[in-house]
Amino acid sequence: MSGIDDERKSRPGITARDMAQIAVFAALIAALGLPGAITVGISGVPITVQTLGVILAGAVLGPRKGTAAVAVFIALTVIGLPLLSGGRTGLTALAGPSAGYLVGWIPATLFIGLLTARIVPKYPVLPALLINAAGGIVVIYFFGTLGLLLRTDITLWPAITSNGVYLPGDLLKVVVATMVAKGVHRAYPGLIRA
Repeated sequence: MSGIDDERKSRPGITARDMAQIAVFAALIAALGLPGAITVGISGVPITVQTLGVILAGAVLGPRKGTAAVAVFIALTVIGLPLLSGGRTGLTALAGPSAGYLVGWIPATLFIGLLTARIVPKYPVLPALLINAAGGIVVIYFFGTLGLLLRTDITLWPAITSNGVYLPGDLLKVVVATMVAKGVHRAYPGLIRA
């Protein structure tokens, strides 16, 4: 019997606290969609604040819980809840030009979480900014560009450059997410477990 107990202790299970944090961040991403969206540029991809929640999920909760929070949010939109900005569902978004951006949220959160786990509990600001920019901008833009290429008649260079209109806002989201995560990690060290 002791061997079974030892095996249970060594497995990293999801606790009720973990589930609560995952649910809170999924709800945060949904709440950040309430202001709505602004569609600009030739790509038809809306500007939203929800990517701030995606960056925060990875930066605050780490790879496992952060990715789970984003996956829960996306699953809720795919089953038909209008939680994306502008009251869109996941199926609507996945059928449109913004499909790649939405899909990119999961690898972006995982990327941010994995690298953030290496710099906590100190969470130095400069490395954190670089991690959040790489995940929250580069990874999401990569998947978004692929989605544009698959869903529209745009060629590669226009698909890449169409992201430029989103860059200033996304840089601001990275800075805000980094400052918030810095405060959270200072107040609650240990949110990201090794």
